Amino acid sequence: MSNELVINATQNGGRIALLRDKSLVEFHYENNSANFVVGDIFLGIVRRVVPGLNAAFIDIGYEKDAFLHYLDLGLNFRSMQKFVKMVQNNKYDNFRLNGFKMEPPLDKLGKISDVLKVNQQVLVQVVKEPISTKGPRLSCELSLAGRHIVLVPFANSVNVSKKVTDNAERKRLIRLLSSVKPENFGIIIRTVAEGKDITELNKDLDELLAIWQKGIEKLQTAKPREKIIGEVSRANSMLRDMLNETFDSITVDDRDMYEDIKAFIRNIAPEKEKIVKLYTGKAKIFEAFGIEKQVKLLFGPTVSLPSGGYIVIEHTEALHVIDVNSGNKSNAESTQESTAFAVNMEAATEIARQLRLRDMGGIIVIDFIDMKSAEHKRMLYEHIKAEMKADRAKFTVLPLTKFGLMQITRQRVRPELNISTLEKCPTCNGTGKISASISVADQIESKLDYILTRQNESKIVLIVHPYLYAYFTAGWPSIRLSWFFKYKKWVRIEKDSSLGVTEFYFKNQQDQFIEL
Repeated sequence: MSNELVINATQNGGRIALLRDKSLVEFHYENNSANFVVGDIFLGIVRRVVPGLNAAFIDIGYEKDAFLHYLDLGLNFRSMQKFVKMVQNNKYDNFRLNGFKMEPPLDKLGKISDVLKVNQQVLVQVVKEPISTKGPRLSCELSLAGRHIVLVPFANSVNVSKKVTDNAERKRLIRLLSSVKPENFGIIIRTVAEGKDITELNKDLDELLAIWQKGIEKLQTAKPREKIIGEVSRANSMLRDMLNETFDSITVDDRDMYEDIKAFIRNIAPEKEKIVKLYTGKAKIFEAFGIEKQVKLLFGPTVSLPSGGYIVIEHTEALHVIDVNSGNKSNAESTQESTAFAVNMEAATEIARQLRLRDMGGIIVIDFIDMKSAEHKRMLYEHIKAEMKADRAKFTVLPLTKFGLMQITRQRVRPELNISTLEKCPTCNGTGKISASISVADQIESKLDYILTRQNESKIVLIVHPYLYAYFTAGWPSIRLSWFFKYKKWVRIEKDSSLGVTEFYFKNQQDQFIEL
């Protein structure tokens, strides 16, 4: 099984696609203008305290105040607040917390009004990005994620990921990290640390301590709403969390981003540096890797299954609903029960992929095709759990109800990715009336004649929808060849499936669009 990361740099950030065996399983937009990313730490200021919710609303610079519940303050909130005040007043310069006297822990059943006051400054971390009409969700239990460990200031425990199941390995990791753990810092050991030696783990620890120190130095002069510690880019974050021996290619189409990712991998996994490649092809990178087509097919309300069945995905304010249908081609099985089971198993695989792909969170209800066999129901339940094992988000799957419904809850930390796959007609701009699409070829030939004869351009590039590309290049002699005989100039044609059927563009030899 191969894992490939393909990154398309754009003016505002980038598009990131994770392919597993050439099939798209994760798709992310990274927006450089988005200032509120999961993991960012801010110096917030309390705007409102709401005893009825036992929560407060914190201003961190977003248009809506962020939400902070009492239970998200953490047991060591008082210690953190004491440290923040000391740093701001220049009364404490030991950023590694050596000798720092911890305060008594918070009461788990306490009230937020006893802890926070309006206009109080507080150090907070984003745990959920702004979603829909809601502002960011915050926590005061700060943590810094590294490749092998997570560093937790104002704590003292050393814990291991539950996914490390070997008892001897768990004890080894706890023993190693306990021997190097700084005072007043806790450590969570990640699954990827399994089998690593103390040198690698200690290197990760030193890097996280350096990030913490840099952030606290900034805190000394920081003003409210200022970012103290920023999370790494989405691409680097994915690599940090997922990079392993199954990764065999990371392809980027921007040199600066290529150098940045190469330097990042050199730091966390030097042996993997050679898999980073710079894409220099003439076609768009997502077009060359077949990603653009997959996005068009996978993000619509209806997604087809290999057997001929399909799933329909609907969204409401409260939950997501997915309906499984057998379609009119699922007749390969001999009985209705076996047909339902075969389609349901296919649908379960696709649904697990869609949850990751669209980053759907909250409550998901799936209406599978009714099955009578208890064994089939059990197998379907086990299958969807196995398919979702690769999902990095936390999730819970419940068995089928007697009505054939399955309920899934999936961690939601950022807005769901919703890509419109409906193409607005470029001629009518959505009015519903267009000139005959068959005339587009005549329009192109007319524009081409003007460019080549009147403007005397050469080395022209024509960018069209794949259907038109086939129309102009197929057969012998092709239409493109007839242009060459007529104008004595070769026209390069490129296909772009992101264009509408009647859309087309011309570029000159300087790679600039020609205004017509």
